[in-house]
Amino acid sequence: MLVLLPPSEGKATGGTGPAVRLDALSMSGLSAARSAVLEELVALCDGGDEDKAAAVLGLSPGLRGEVAKNAGLREAPTRPAGEVYTGVLYDALGLATLGTAARRRAERSLVVFSGLWGAVRIGDAIPSYRCSMGVRLPALGGLGAYWRPFMAEVMPQEAADGLVLDLRSAAYGAAWKPAGAVARRTATVRVLQAQTRKVVSHFNKATKGRLVRALLEAGARPKDPAQLAVALRDLGFVVEEAGTGRLDVLVADVH
Repeated sequence: MLVLLPPSEGKATGGTGPAVRLDALSMSGLSAARSAVLEELVALCDGGDEDKAAAVLGLSPGLRGEVAKNAGLREAPTRPAGEVYTGVLYDALGLATLGTAARRRAERSLVVFSGLWGAVRIGDAIPSYRCSMGVRLPALGGLGAYWRPFMAEVMPQEAADGLVLDLRSAAYGAAWKPAGAVARRTATVRVLQAQTRKVVSHFNKATKGRLVRALLEAGARPKDPAQLAVALRDLGFVVEEAGTGRLDVLVADVH
């Protein structure tokens, strides 16, 4: 099973690892593309025009410090990606508190999409950065479109013949859309309040994090969306099949 996750907007800073080595990251087929994005991002943020960099990155006045952080990405300390990404989904997933077997499954199964790196595994050593998939870099253009041909080459190999559980947001989904046989083994999940049938962003992310954690702890190995629905029901989730490869997880209303 391959689980596709969005990154978090906020990221843990610092780290004790050495500077990022692109050739040491997983999915080596993305190395050249990663190098191009990193080079342009650093040049943008280290070019002396902070206003331009902030505008390109969509930074509010309170986040202007992210420009300087990006300027130093080549030398910045690193930590595993699973520690860099924070926020509601990752808090609920709780990678740090997984048992040994579940942690190994997480390292094999979880792939986090990224505007800067394309995609990384949770054990990949990366620095904290600011560059969403919605960014449009001056030379490379929109990152969703930029990454598409590279991801189309790499991701089917990563998916192999197993289930793909796609929990990405729309912006990150633009970088790779499963096709052919992989698409038939791909499941997407919506989290809905049971009574209103509406998505609530915070609760949606938290439930997806808990859902992934439960699958990892159980060692579930569904091969297609129908088997995933069964596995989630066995784990106590209320699941409805909403169409080909689409699952709705219903949760109690929160007031």
